[in-house]
Amino acid sequence: MTTPKKGSGGPKGLGRSGGKTAGRDTSLKGHVKTAHKRSHSSTLWLERQLNDPYVARARAEGWRTRAAYKLIEIDERYKLLKPGQKIVDLGAAPGGWAQYAAKQVGVLEGKGAARGQVIGIDLLEIEPLAGVEFAVMDFLEEDAPERLRAMMAADGSDGRVDGVLSDMAANATGHRQTDHLRIVHLAELAVEFAREVLKPGGFFVAKVLQGGTEGNLLSVLKRDFTTVRHVKPKASRADSAELYVLATGFRGDN
Repeated sequence: MTTPKKGSGGPKGLGRSGGKTAGRDTSLKGHVKTAHKRSHSSTLWLERQLNDPYVARARAEGWRTRAAYKLIEIDERYKLLKPGQKIVDLGAAPGGWAQYAAKQVGVLEGKGAARGQVIGIDLLEIEPLAGVEFAVMDFLEEDAPERLRAMMAADGSDGRVDGVLSDMAANATGHRQTDHLRIVHLAELAVEFAREVLKPGGFFVAKVLQGGTEGNLLSVLKRDFTTVRHVKPKASRADSAELYVLATGFRGDN
């Protein structure tokens, strides 16, 4: 299987946040001429980035990626992240979700039991973030869950967490049904992991694609969580099939 990676989209090395422009800056709008060594798809992606208000907003507000606003919107609506929580971020690069989660759970501001913890993994190196523990790890490797649980228990706790976030996505093939099956498979693996590590009452968020074949995933979630819903954040592009499954109220070990 194609290895999973953070679903930020676009060519590698592009899309990092920086700058001071807020809102939809009309000075950025326009077309990008296709460079000699740049593919047409890369040119289209760059053009979309230049015209994306969330990209400019992320630069202005200091978020590592526009994808941070997807989690921000979900959290503001459903009140998931709270001070003192322990959170795992699967497919964390470039770190926008972990950055927001760290702020909400208080990895630096909190004291004692009120100090939160965020652990993130990805195939890609992630620029360090104060108070957050990142590791380069392939979640599809057989020993990855065990290694991750060891990281979660390194503080002397039982390793249980309050929330599991997954923005993992397999490399796109261009075939919508194949891409859907691959991303649902990653979500199913993330659910299996979440069922092993979540505290009672915990939550799970994972990216899926609209396609209607995630029935098994939803059945498992409905069995183990009190509430399961699909969420389409405004920060998800309107022309994208991307949406998120949100499960809250983990019932604990069955």
